[in-house]
Amino acid sequence: MNVQRSGRPFFAAALVLLCVSGILVRRWSGVSPNFFNVYFPDTAWTMAVYCGFGLLFDRGTRRNFPAALGVSYLVELSQLLHFPLLDALRRTVLGGLILGSGFLWSDILCYTGGACVCAAAEMFFRYRRRVR
Repeated sequence: MNVQRSGRPFFAAALVLLCVSGILVRRWSGVSPNFFNVYFPDTAWTMAVYCGFGLLFDRGTRRNFPAALGVSYLVELSQLLHFPLLDALRRTVLGGLILGSGFLWSDILCYTGGACVCAAAEMFFRYRRRVR
């Protein structure tokens, strides 16, 4: 019987690791290089979104990649909107982590890079699992 194992354990472990590392980089910004402090949290955010889709749906790269990019881009574009309720949510810790605070083009690049890294890793591990 040919049973394909799920990638969910990988996505769960990666999700936890990305969330913790993203928060730690923000918290201890004086320890790591400035370039890393500025760009890693946004890259890790999209990677966490990608892993979340992989964990919840396990539909493969063709669905996880556009879903993660779409959510990330929409959240970034939503930062151009300033409704009182949305701004109040962004001022909370969790709302600020999820919704961000201000639109930056560099965030779009970070999101794209993070989704590409996750897609490449997912394809690599799925290929490696098939070869065995």
